[in-house]
Amino acid sequence: MVELFHPPPFYCVETICAPCGVVIAWTKFAKAESPQNILDFLQSVYPTEELQSAYICIDKACLVLRHSFANGSWDMWCKTSQFIVDSYHYINHSTADYLCHKWCNPAPMDGSAPNLIIVECDADGIPHFKHAFNTQACEQLNAWLGGFDTILRRMMVGNFNWFLYAMLSYHSKMVMEKQQQRSGGDNTNASDSSSDLDNGNSDNDS
Repeated sequence: MVELFHPPPFYCVETICAPCGVVIAWTKFAKAESPQNILDFLQSVYPTEELQSAYICIDKACLVLRHSFANGSWDMWCKTSQFIVDSYHYINHSTADYLCHKWCNPAPMDGSAPNLIIVECDADGIPHFKHAFNTQACEQLNAWLGGFDTILRRMMVGNFNWFLYAMLSYHSKMVMEKQQQRSGGDNTNASDSSSDLDNGNSDNDS
């Protein structure tokens, strides 16, 4: 989930995307993108354990994790989900933050999360590590929506809601059509373009 822009009187628009890029849900935060607001949004979209995802990528996952410890909501999420920082933002998180580095790492190299990393061979047969799925789907959606920022800032709330709903629906439709076109091939292409991991540099990501 990522902050997109700041259309008055709302602080930001928050989205939830599947790794393929399909938009699952979106909402507006009136005053802040606080950990509590994020947890409330997640709870509204995933109210039961059966619906909750194994991994939830958030740019500030470590802050959300700490807050969930403090308010007791982690007792629910720990049964099903792990909060991880998306790979785009993780490089800016401090290596001195043990909680973030240990529990919110999108690509741990110690074998603790085999579902997050896969080994793939290049054209020369040389193996390398790769993200198992795209953790940057919301960032990529953000970049696409940025082209409509000027228009959205000038809209009244009703028009803003309608336009954003229409564009997110259009985006999801395009993503699903591309997935159908690739359905006969290897779907591992769903991982992001910067998903290759160098074994020497991965331990420096923080």
